[in-house]
Amino acid sequence: MQSHFIQTNGITLHVQTDGPENGPSVILLHGFPEFHYGWRKQIPALVEAGFRVIVPDQRGYNLSDKPRGVAAYNVDELAKDIVGLFDHYGVEKAYLVGHDWGAAVAWTVAVNHPSRLEKLAILNVPHPDVMMRFILANPEQRKKSWYVFFFQIPWLVEWVLSRNNFRNLARMLVGSGKKSTFTQDDLAEYKKSWSQPGALTGMLNWYRNIFRGSLKFIFKRDKMPPRRVTVPTLILWGKNDLALGHEMVEPSLALCDDGSVVFFEHATHWVQHDEATEVNKHLIDFLR
Repeated sequence: MQSHFIQTNGITLHVQTDGPENGPSVILLHGFPEFHYGWRKQIPALVEAGFRVIVPDQRGYNLSDKPRGVAAYNVDELAKDIVGLFDHYGVEKAYLVGHDWGAAVAWTVAVNHPSRLEKLAILNVPHPDVMMRFILANPEQRKKSWYVFFFQIPWLVEWVLSRNNFRNLARMLVGSGKKSTFTQDDLAEYKKSWSQPGALTGMLNWYRNIFRGSLKFIFKRDKMPPRRVTVPTLILWGKNDLALGHEMVEPSLALCDDGSVVFFEHATHWVQHDEATEVNKHLIDFLR
């Protein structure tokens, strides 16, 4: 892969690219607490299928810029980061794939900038409006989302997660997957990423910003109808997700003009790792 540092939306993102430059462009957006390495099992298959693959470390992660302050991590700004990548690489309309927080950004790009997308693929994250309503109205989902509330505590959370060479953050990651989901070599790569100056706070600021934004949603939700997604959308969902209930899938599909879903009965939140071969097949079939 080729490594680039790209100016976009007032910051610099570290981006990895691979595949033919004249191939259709697929942008892969990682979530927490991964970085571009989280797509290691998808990139070769997409390249072999003829796609140009563009994989950024998102704002706050690994080698990308980590602006100070929670306000810098508003999801609308995060979406503009990605649209800026389209512009840099001369992509008028792209195929966008997101997992976890990367899926939240991908949903937001589809809602705010639909003319820039050919298709949207989402892994294990509901439509943001569905997620917000479930957290407010569903006690079981609030229980599953306990870590979101814990992450709001400044300084203490950074200390808890980073002590003893990120032991607790690694335990959270490993504990949310299968025994085979993450190897020791994988954890070594993640720890290098988490160790970058300012990275852990930058990563947590995504959660801190969305929590503040939820207060606005609470008071205005009756005047804010759910936002529709007009581009063709595929949702891939591992049913053994400890953090996000699959009950949010159908309401998310209901907000898509052209949506479909594939469930993976035995996969966790990390479906692209647990079922890499099948995920790659479904992605390639859909994107083509």
